[in-house]
Amino acid sequence: MKYEQIPNSLFVKNRRKFMERMQPKTIAVFNSNDVYPIGADSVLPFEQHRDIFYLSGADQEETILVLFPNAIDRKHREILFVRETNKHIAVWEGAKLTKEKGTEVSGIQTIYWLKEFDKVFFDLMTEAETISFNTNEHYRQAVETQTREDRFIEKCKKEYPAHKVAKSNTILQEIRGIKEPEELVLMQTACNITEKGFRRLLGFVRPGVMEYEIEAELLHEFISNRSKGFAYPPIIASGNNANVLHYLENNRPCNDGDMILLDVAAEYANYSSDLTRTVPVNGKFTKRQKEVYNAVLRVKDDATKMLVPGTLWAEYHKECGKLMTSELVGLGLLDKADVQNENPDWPAYKKYFMHGTSHHIGLNTHDYGTLKTPMKANMVFTVEPGIYIPEEQIGVRLEDDVVVQESGEPFNLMGNIPIRAEEIEELMN
Repeated sequence: MKYEQIPNSLFVKNRRKFMERMQPKTIAVFNSNDVYPIGADSVLPFEQHRDIFYLSGADQEETILVLFPNAIDRKHREILFVRETNKHIAVWEGAKLTKEKGTEVSGIQTIYWLKEFDKVFFDLMTEAETISFNTNEHYRQAVETQTREDRFIEKCKKEYPAHKVAKSNTILQEIRGIKEPEELVLMQTACNITEKGFRRLLGFVRPGVMEYEIEAELLHEFISNRSKGFAYPPIIASGNNANVLHYLENNRPCNDGDMILLDVAAEYANYSSDLTRTVPVNGKFTKRQKEVYNAVLRVKDDATKMLVPGTLWAEYHKECGKLMTSELVGLGLLDKADVQNENPDWPAYKKYFMHGTSHHIGLNTHDYGTLKTPMKANMVFTVEPGIYIPEEQIGVRLEDDVVVQESGEPFNLMGNIPIRAEEIEELMN
């Protein structure tokens, strides 16, 4: 791994939080992700399932975590199963977790080889009454591929039909949404790497540069700072490309007089950052560009102030819509009649701002976290309003990552990254 080893005390705390919320005589199992094939002998780079990483720190394929707080044998209350390594694997693939290293990384004392799983698991299931499966219930999930977790659940239901079934996701949504201090440090590191990349490109962008050249500059800076690279597919959208919300081609030239919408950020130790900035290709906003830019910035600043304990996510988004409506009227894009006659299910502002303002962020860019209960301290949200005007070839989005504080205004993890229009112009020139 490129990142420095994370103290296992974080994973010890995370497991304790999870197990405290488990029902009696319940056993929970977490599987690593598959290595996904491309074709022939090629595979995609391995990405660990974020849940098993959150609970163990094990960042390796073919790994299983078992949590059983009521196990009669105390050493079986936490077990990590890892792939047995050998000299051949070491030569072809490099170092893998040994039993000793597995304990060092995770804080789990009982480490078994994966080949022992079926025997140990059968023995534990004779003591358990309920099996807790790790299903993906994120509100944005759209998974068509059968995962390693899915195959385990299918097999387990067939082999242990008399056991009751529970789900781990409810607990994970609750605890993963509230970050530990160690997690905030890792997320700050990801944001700091993102800052270095953004400052690098401010001196690089000029008329005629290709979008993919900007992507290359960012990737160079991110990897140079111990990141694997982008936390999500980078959006580098110049001109009217900015009005395609998930523009990913990054293959067009950046023309004089246009702006570039940059939705790009680094990961660090599997933790995401999520940044959006919009900059002028030639280093100088036009009058109209700056008007739209500053309108978006005002919405972002006011929306950020609302991310405090007790705020309801749904009500927060309604208030953000009111802020945006006011700005769109001020820009001449909406009038009072548009607002008075709007469809409550699709308010008038949605014509120019059609996505949400905030989402949880952490181990996933769109992270786990409760959305129907009041916000709590140490939740981390993006704030990302935008205004998109295809007929004017203007698309502006601004985004930072902020921590809900117990008292006072949220803490902006990206507070050092330039955002004011005048500062952007000064740095580019």
